[in-house]
Amino acid sequence: MLDINPVLLLATLGVFLLLIAVLNSWLYRPLLTFMEKRDEEIKKDLSKAGSNDSEIKELLKKAESIVTNAKLEAAALREKVIADAKELAESRIEAKKAALAKEYAEFESSLEKSAQELKKELLTDAPAFKEALQLKFKQI
Repeated sequence: MLDINPVLLLATLGVFLLLIAVLNSWLYRPLLTFMEKRDEEIKKDLSKAGSNDSEIKELLKKAESIVTNAKLEAAALREKVIADAKELAESRIEAKKAALAKEYAEFESSLEKSAQELKKELLTDAPAFKEALQLKFKQI
């Protein structure tokens, strides 16, 4: 049947213990050390990510404030440009009104001169009209 050989049993036990010792020194300890280092690096990265979140939030707030300020500056600049354009347009309108008023005054004065000249012509031609009228009445 089954024979138990003590020498073989002790040799197998020795080889098993030697294998455990070798595996422990060559495989298990480096693997555990690597896993511990990896866990520490993951924790560091998570803490950095947490601090990055707060930095990102601060940067987003700064960006929003910059955009808000830029919008306000753009609105102010737009209002200034519109006001300047209105002022320029009003000055051009006033200049055109003044030019038109001057032209109108010149037209009125020329019209008045024409009316006076016409009156003078009519007054100079009045005796001829009187004679023509008297001739017409005599013919009737």
